[in-house]
Amino acid sequence: MRRCLPLAALVALGAALPAAATSLEVSPAGAAHRGGPVRVKVKVTPDGAPLPAELVFRVDGEAVQRQEVGAGGSEFTLRPPTLSVGWHEVSVEGGEGGHATTRVLVIPGILSVLPPLVAIALALIFRDVLVSLFVGVFSGALILAGGHGPAAFARSIDQFLLGALADKDHAAIIIFSTLLGGMVGVINRSGGTQGIVAALSRYATTARSGQLSAWLMGVLVFFDDYANTLIVGSTMRPVTDRLRVSREKLAYIVDSTAAPVASLVPLTTWIGFEVGLIAAAFADIGAPYNAYTTFIATIPYRFYPIFALLLGFAVAVSGRDLGPMLAAERRARRSGEVLGADAVPLADFSSQLLLPPAGKPLRAANAVLPILTVIAVTVGGLYLTGRTGGGGGLLEGVRAAFAAADPFKALLWASLAGVVMAAGLAIAQRILTVRETMAALVEGLKSMLLAMVVLTLAWSIGAVCSELHTAEYVVGVTRSVLSAHWLPVLVFLVSAAVSFATGTSWGTMAIVMPLVVPIAHGLAVETGLSFADPNYRVLMLGAISSVLAGSVWGDHCSPISDTTVMSSMASGCDHIAHVRTQLPYALAVGVVGMAVGDIPTAFGLSPWISLAAGVVIIVGGVRLFGRPVDG
Repeated sequence: MRRCLPLAALVALGAALPAAATSLEVSPAGAAHRGGPVRVKVKVTPDGAPLPAELVFRVDGEAVQRQEVGAGGSEFTLRPPTLSVGWHEVSVEGGEGGHATTRVLVIPGILSVLPPLVAIALALIFRDVLVSLFVGVFSGALILAGGHGPAAFARSIDQFLLGALADKDHAAIIIFSTLLGGMVGVINRSGGTQGIVAALSRYATTARSGQLSAWLMGVLVFFDDYANTLIVGSTMRPVTDRLRVSREKLAYIVDSTAAPVASLVPLTTWIGFEVGLIAAAFADIGAPYNAYTTFIATIPYRFYPIFALLLGFAVAVSGRDLGPMLAAERRARRSGEVLGADAVPLADFSSQLLLPPAGKPLRAANAVLPILTVIAVTVGGLYLTGRTGGGGGLLEGVRAAFAAADPFKALLWASLAGVVMAAGLAIAQRILTVRETMAALVEGLKSMLLAMVVLTLAWSIGAVCSELHTAEYVVGVTRSVLSAHWLPVLVFLVSAAVSFATGTSWGTMAIVMPLVVPIAHGLAVETGLSFADPNYRVLMLGAISSVLAGSVWGDHCSPISDTTVMSSMASGCDHIAHVRTQLPYALAVGVVGMAVGDIPTAFGLSPWISLAAGVVIIVGGVRLFGRPVDG
């Protein structure tokens, strides 16, 4: 017979147990700037107790804020009185016995721009991208650790490098990039690369036509900037090598078509993100505008990506270049050295292990079919991951599907399909055995190692900038100088600065757009404009287009941008050489865009007149200042 505790004993035992309490965890959301807000992350776990109605926050023991709470994790922005530089204690209380404490570092805001500037300066001076990027990451970790060196060293790898690799989207980029590298390895080994070179030789017979072919392919592969970069670079590299076009020039053409095209065409993986930001900003100010039609209306005002495409076409057709690019092109044309003597390409597919077997046919189809497979699966994947099954016409349905698509899933499917197609063709035609095919695949994967390390470091320094709130500092120090007529050009410069320092165009758009649209609205209201006034709409279009275009400009110029790294990787170019040769062209286009576009259109000039003027200036400038490569 089982024995039971007497009822009195059970009551006594229950009274002895602790009451259910709310569990709180608090951690800093990066450093705080002196005079700015303090951000903390709070995780609330009820543990059987009723959820607290609000949380009480204290800084250095003084209550500064009360806020409503929700279950799970939340980020809270505290606005205490100005805090001195150094460590400060932040505590949170709520519920039955819920209490947690953390420390937050307050720094001078100017320090937040130091890590990206250090990385960029070292990369351009010493031309060693790995060391430069790691020093940039370490310098940011040192600031966040309050100057504690060992802690900064540990945090550089266990938080920032590990976090960059643990991010789901970053992992997807690494997987599909390396798989495409493996596909290129199999294509090379099976003779597909040599076959496509022979096939294109009938059309791309000169350096000029080779560059034009690369530019045209970059425009046609418009649906995603990553896919554009990898497909165009890897396809055209053997063609331009044969025609003695420098790797620097190919990387420039690839880079100046990828993001500019993807950001402009209203049927790409960018569209959903851009329209979503515009819609959210309009909701904040109550603007009665359609976000998608506004996006379309901004296209004539986005002078940088349009002029970047135009300059790439102009230098390809004219056979003229200037500055470091001219030197690189003359070196390649005269000596056949497509890479400089001390160049370290991010990806190298010249291994002897990737040469096709002797006596086997060199068929272009073995390269074309895997590449077409990647394109077809990418487009199909974008549609499948984004379709909703709603009504509307075919074009509207495709547009909506692309806007809601998951580009990373589509690219993963496409890269794997490309590998399978390349391997299947090689084995089915008995050009390679299964073992030889796998060896070529592994060799192609290995060729991407350096690029993946650089990409991981670039993401890491982006995470450092996020912890230091670099973008918010840049925006904050420029907000006071904004005015209605000068708003577009100043927003363009601010967006470019943020994008250059952080290496991300999408991150810049997400940070700047919610700040700029309310500022533009406030300036319009101050001057007596309403939503129905055409001048209000022109001001808003100028502000929004400047965010979108400026983000692309800074990303295009930045050596820590993932698309800049991937352009170097796909083209087999030395990364710093790519940045040094591209930068003068990108800066020139940005200046022209501001001078004939952003400034005069803010004073009422038609954007179509600005575009026409830009065409004349760019084409005339290439003719006047450029020098013939073969001259």
